[in-house]
Parts: sequence; structure tokens; C-alpha cells
Amino acid sequence: MAAVTSLSFSALGQSSERKVPVPTTRSFASAFEAFRFRANFYAVGVRSSSSSSSSRMVVQCMSSVTDVPTVSETKMNFLKNYKRPIPSIYNTLLQELMVQQHLMRYKRTYRYDAVFALGFVTVYDQLMDGYPSDEDRDIIFQVYIKALREDPEQYRKDAQMLEEWARSQTASSLVEFSSKEGEVEGILKDIAERAGGKGSFSYSRFFAIGLFRLLELANATEPTILEKLCAAFNISKRSVDRDLDVYRNLLTKLVQAKELLKEYVDREKKKREERVESQKANEAITKCLGEYEYTGVFW
Repeated sequence: MAAVTSLSFSALGQSSERKVPVPTTRSFASAFEAFRFRANFYAVGVRSSSSSSSSRMVVQCMSSVTDVPTVSETKMNFLKNYKRPIPSIYNTLLQELMVQQHLMRYKRTYRYDAVFALGFVTVYDQLMDGYPSDEDRDIIFQVYIKALREDPEQYRKDAQMLEEWARSQTASSLVEFSSKEGEVEGILKDIAERAGGKGSFSYSRFFAIGLFRLLELANATEPTILEKLCAAFNISKRSVDRDLDVYRNLLTKLVQAKELLKEYVDREKKKREERVESQKANEAITKCLGEYEYTGVFW
């Protein structure tokens, strides 16, 4: 895959209806299933040479798992802090996304990094593009990240920092970050070292999307550049290609769903306007007949 085609969503008009049943919501939700992230909280390597050592390892694993909230708890944290109704198509997206990110967030090998943050911010902004209220969209972002026990300001700050850095890069300078000095270069080198086996690192589709966003901003979307960048980060290009294809298909289906939603909202708005006009006409006729009767025109 050479690059992911950039897509812009059609803006939805203001609507007083908070929930709109859309026939394609279920099909879109099923498409979102492909965007799942796998997690294994209980995979622990135990040496058989020492029973006491094995016992200690099991106890440590159980202790760490008890601190992990359930998916339901994460959802409740979100709903507790954002009580306003969310239009159905966006609510479906957020619920699915939250489940997947919860599993990834509490994975044993998970460790937050700036590229991951850039990928998530990119996904969120694309999925929530056209939301009826910009203010609510920003509040939802804050509450969503806090429900996962992370810092939304850190997400935005790191994403913006990488975006500004990438815009000033060329294809060659982007993939050669390991040979350069600087704040961003240091962050990227740390990620690459951990991905290479020198620390905790958990690859995800958010990370893949973050990589693509860096390439996009640097105007370096050639397949060879993506391959070199994956090699610099010690990441499988095959996995990145696959995950970017999933993301592209997801966005395509989302565009279609939002277009149908817009058509539905426009159609219902037109029907309401026609009903109002019809009611006004009837009221005018009734009023006119009443005046005629009062003045004795019909006598």
C-alpha cells in the first residue's frame, strides 16, 4: 500500500435531535469490529526450575491484575463525567473505540508514547469530524481520555509537537531521526529502542496511524519511505500496511454513514418545515373564516 488516502467528512448540519436512528449504524459498527486490538493480560512466562520463584511470579501477576479496571468501569467513568446525549452514530463509534483502547491501555506491555498519541488524536479528530458542537467534541475528548486514567492534555501536546516537527522534515530527515539530536528525535529514538526489545513496547494500530501521519505531514508518502521508517522504528511494515488498510476502510464506511445521516436529517428537517407551513396555512384560513363570520359576510 503506497499511502492512505486522506478523507474529509461532510459536516453535519445543526440538529435538535440528539439521537437519530440510521439504518447503516449496525453495518458500520460491524466494520468497526475490524479495528479491534488484541490484548492478553495473563500471559506470563514462568520458569519451571524453581517452584518458589514461579509462585512469586504468579502472585505478582495477580496483584497487578487486581488494579486493572473492567471495561464496564471505564465506560461508567466516561458516562459519569459526560451526561449529555450523544448522536447515535458518534455514540456507537465512541463505545467501540473505548472498548478497544481499554484492552490496549491495560495490556501488560503497554507504555504511552507520543507516536501512539498522535495516532489516537488523528483517529479521534477524523471520526468526530462534523460533530454538531465543537465545544462538546473537545469535552468528550477530555472525558474519554480521563476515563482511561490518562492525561488528555498530554495527548494533545505530544500530538501537536510531533505534527509541528514533521512539517519541517523531508523524507530523508524523517527516517534518519536516530542520527540527529533534538527533543523529538530523542523521543523517537527511545520508542525505537523499546520496540527493538530494550524495554516495554506494545505495537498498535494507533501507532501505525501515527507513523502515517508523520509521513503525510512531511509530504513523504512513497512506499519506500514508509518501509525505511518502519525499519528505523523496528516495526513490521507488513503489520503497518495491514492496519492502515483497515483504517482506510473504516473511514470510507464512516463517510458513507455520515452522508446517509445528513440526508436523513435534511429530509426530516424539510418534513418539519412543510408541516409548520401547512399548520400556518390552516391557522390563517381558520382566522380568515372567523373574521368573515364575525362581520356578517355570510349572512
